[in-house]
Amino acid sequence: MGDVIDRADLPRDGSSRDFEGYLHGHVDVSIIFVDLAPGEGPALHRHPYAEVFIVQEGSATFTVGDTTVEVTSGQIVVGPAGVSHRFVNSGSGPLRQIDIHLNDRFITEWLDDRASMPP
Repeated sequence: MGDVIDRADLPRDGSSRDFEGYLHGHVDVSIIFVDLAPGEGPALHRHPYAEVFIVQEGSATFTVGDTTVEVTSGQIVVGPAGVSHRFVNSGSGPLRQIDIHLNDRFITEWLDDRASMPP
């Protein structure tokens, strides 16, 4: 049997929890369990691998490359490798989503000043 991991035991990054595959038996994927208040979201950034966003609750405005789109629960957004992206909780309630990084660890190039974004 593989590892069983309690999400509450994962490292916290703000209001999110992070799973990096290399820390759990060299799994080739990393996951962010996102839980953001209205107006919150990461600054513009990119990764050298694709990222898949699964919106479970709420609504968000995603910018991927030159495209901006509104999404709601039940929708999936794909950010291709090397393409800049960001999202913000554009709803009135919590944004809960699962962000799947197709890599065993997070590699992020920040393109905007993170300090300018809400916490």
